[in-house]
Amino acid sequence: MSLDPVPALLSRATELLATHFASLPAYDSPVDTAAIEQVLEATAGRLGDNYPYFHPLYAGQMLKAPHPVARAAYALAMTVNPNNHARDGGRASSEMEIEAVRAIAAMFGWTKFLGHLTSSGTIANLEALWVADQCAPGRRIVGSRQAHYTHQRISGVLKIDYTGVVADNHGRMSMEALEAELRKGNVGTVVVTLGTTALAAVDPLDEVLALQRKYNFRVHVDAAYGGYFRLIPEALDEPARRAYAVIDRADSIVVDPHKHGLQPYGCGCVLFRDPAVGRFYKHDSPYTYFTSTRLHLGEISLECSRAGAAAVALWATQRLLPLTQGGEFARGLMSGRRAALELDRRLRQDDHVQALTAGAPDLDIVVWKQRAETPERASQLAQDVFDACATRDLHLALVQLPSSWFGPSGDVKNRAKTGMVTCLRSVLMKPEHEAWLDRIWERLTASW
Repeated sequence: MSLDPVPALLSRATELLATHFASLPAYDSPVDTAAIEQVLEATAGRLGDNYPYFHPLYAGQMLKAPHPVARAAYALAMTVNPNNHARDGGRASSEMEIEAVRAIAAMFGWTKFLGHLTSSGTIANLEALWVADQCAPGRRIVGSRQAHYTHQRISGVLKIDYTGVVADNHGRMSMEALEAELRKGNVGTVVVTLGTTALAAVDPLDEVLALQRKYNFRVHVDAAYGGYFRLIPEALDEPARRAYAVIDRADSIVVDPHKHGLQPYGCGCVLFRDPAVGRFYKHDSPYTYFTSTRLHLGEISLECSRAGAAAVALWATQRLLPLTQGGEFARGLMSGRRAALELDRRLRQDDHVQALTAGAPDLDIVVWKQRAETPERASQLAQDVFDACATRDLHLALVQLPSSWFGPSGDVKNRAKTGMVTCLRSVLMKPEHEAWLDRIWERLTASW
């Protein structure tokens, strides 16, 4: 690990924070430092049994180290441990959350909206689908089969009928399949994913919105992974660019700052274009909302207790790295995007593998299939390469995809019956991945 700047950064800020409470009478809080040191050493020993998620040679799952300012601000906030359910428990951090969420909404082109942070993207999507059902009770939810599996699970929790429709060989929701469901009727909301988990595929939001005018349904955009790519439209291919250009017309949006937003887990965000949906959250609490007549975040959230430290960390990060096109934060996204395109280019020139026939990745996730005579053999080779890369400190991921997405191939028998095949997957979401791509490629090709 590289030298950690957080302790030094945090020390002075902690001293400054303490001055705000210096007028309080002193009190004793005995701490057994020797025992704590012993436990922390044991903790470090346990945490060593992990993949190096922070390092550029980790290119597997959607894991990205928090920015040092986010880690420091989170730890600083834990000195007071605010709770952003009510201003009674999180006065400063509630204001910081409102400001941070306003900046995220502005990134999507919204100045008038209702939104807040959540403890995860799953909870953010749950709130969005709950509001969708309040707006259109008894009507179905429809999403791509490549949408995150939690949409179907959430719908089950909420007792809403959910229908999954097929995706094309780029992982994008099929508009023909969607319209076939819309013709059946009783669809209240369509979930559009901008950045699917398997491929970071971008559903054609512009085409979905065209269907909305005809069939009258709500549009929820799950941009948990891909939301921040709104900042770099010039780096995207035309289909994805068209989708991001109209994201402001969605009824609700979810984005996860704990993915590309450089935040610790868990930090999700849900936004609604119509602030009037706040009426669905209205409730009375005889013991909570007393210290302020201003809106308490618990009055527009399904969750109660939420870590104010998450809001503080996000606010500090966006203060350092504003969400602006052309800024340092956007340039980091550009680096990952370029790394993905270059890896995809190299894979397409290598005879050991097959890339998706549909073309280059939409965002910064690359998948490929090992070339073999059968899907079973290709799947085994993928596992072998995965294991061999790990011995070289390169960590990838595995994903199962339809064999047909890799197109007709003379070396695959019984193509009509191929079904699913295990593939390799690389998430190049760290800005450092671009500079490390040659070293990643060297370790990868040595594992064929």
